Amino acid sequence: MTQPQNDNDNGSVEPMVFIIIGKAYERDGDEGIDIHVILRAPDDDTAVRDTLNALSEEGFLEADLDQIGMLTEIPDEEPHASAYQGALEGEVAIIRFA
Repeated sequence: MTQPQNDNDNGSVEPMVFIIIGKAYERDGDEGIDIHVILRAPDDDTAVRDTLNALSEEGFLEADLDQIGMLTEIPDEEPHASAYQGALEGEVAIIRFA
């Protein structure tokens, strides 16, 4: 039996859990809100697209996404631990920092 092909360098066929860090804006001229978005996706392009879609659904007009990375372990502290679990279940978790 052959293994499914995957374009990702990690050789895994399972979707990866990403964290995207940035700033989102609810209104024009707003200072913006610092955000972390945790989600599961097959690649970073999909993760960015799904993040922007989720932010739009939450009423954000635009976003500056500064960093993207993969979470390889379950975070120890909240709210990231719960967001990670939600991502494993298919949710896009948006963590807002006031």
